Amino acid sequence: MAKRDYYEVLGVSKTAGEQEIKQAYRKLALKYHPDKNKNNPEAEEKFKEATEAYEVLRDPKKRASYDKYGHDGVQGFENFGRGAYTDFSDIFGDLDLGDIFEGFFGSSFGNKSRSKRARRGSDLQYDLSITLEEAATGSEVHIDIPRSETCETCGGTGSSSKTKPAVCPMCNGMGQVRQTQGFFSITQTCPKCRGEGKIITSPCKVCNGSGLTRKKRTITVKIPAGVESGSRLKIAGEGEQAPNGGLTGDLYVVIHVKKHDFFDRHGNDILSIIDVPFPAVCLGGEIEVPTITGSKVKMKIPPGTENGQMFRLKGHGIPYLGSYGKGDQLVKVNISVPKKLTSRQKELLKEFARISGDDGSLSEFY
Repeated sequence: MAKRDYYEVLGVSKTAGEQEIKQAYRKLALKYHPDKNKNNPEAEEKFKEATEAYEVLRDPKKRASYDKYGHDGVQGFENFGRGAYTDFSDIFGDLDLGDIFEGFFGSSFGNKSRSKRARRGSDLQYDLSITLEEAATGSEVHIDIPRSETCETCGGTGSSSKTKPAVCPMCNGMGQVRQTQGFFSITQTCPKCRGEGKIITSPCKVCNGSGLTRKKRTITVKIPAGVESGSRLKIAGEGEQAPNGGLTGDLYVVIHVKKHDFFDRHGNDILSIIDVPFPAVCLGGEIEVPTITGSKVKMKIPPGTENGQMFRLKGHGIPYLGSYGKGDQLVKVNISVPKKLTSRQKELLKEFARISGDDGSLSEFY
């Protein structure tokens, strides 16, 4: 798809000055920034398009080359098109960053009296191997998860029992410090207390001031019928604990289904190969077929069944995950030929060959 004209993208004329171009880009950046438009590919593309246009038109050399040769004239410039423009002091130098981020996230973001956002513990992943039978019928398993939990000695404060955390002298307990240069102002996390607003002068000897200790927790995982290798089960709140009573992360259990000796899974269908005696495929009959649930069902074998012929047992496959119904079991016939014959069996087969008119072609074998 052909690129749009950069002046058209920013909505300015080809005679627009530097300040007009900057203001046009500022307006588009505030409107289409990815942080303000979560999971919106269209807005993300417009933001990238506007950023690329501004990157060219703000630079006198690039702009002159673009005016003369179009898009081809700016392809050779170093770092061109390699990422979003991030020099906010250039774009928003005459604005307070609190006002800018307020436009991105809402009025509460720029509020100086806002409470610090609670930290969240890390998510954990556990790889769980199960049998095909467990995947087909569902089950419950118990797993041991090592994770960080609140220190029982200090209650998660990180301080020894005789002291309490002190107010950070750098940020006065705010957890943030503000730097101003001319009209440009930025707020950042306090480097001394790392945003906590307090510092520990006498750390807990058990957790060394972290407020967390390592423990092993046994968790019961319910495996729904129909899971397959690669399925992820989310268990909310069973991940790492965050310091100072913050939010707990989640646990993700990744399923790995072991290969089965008898059954082979194809989507929600099950394939099995059954050995059938030679007389049965000739005369027809009924055989018992094992299923994935452990039960056996009777299946009719029509006279004249050929080797490799496939039969279908409706509803004896794998359940559809999160839905109703099951797949089928496909039964492939493998004609079982005896390797050793008695004298009587040989006589009967010879008689069968003579009656069938095949005794001539088989004479060389007996």
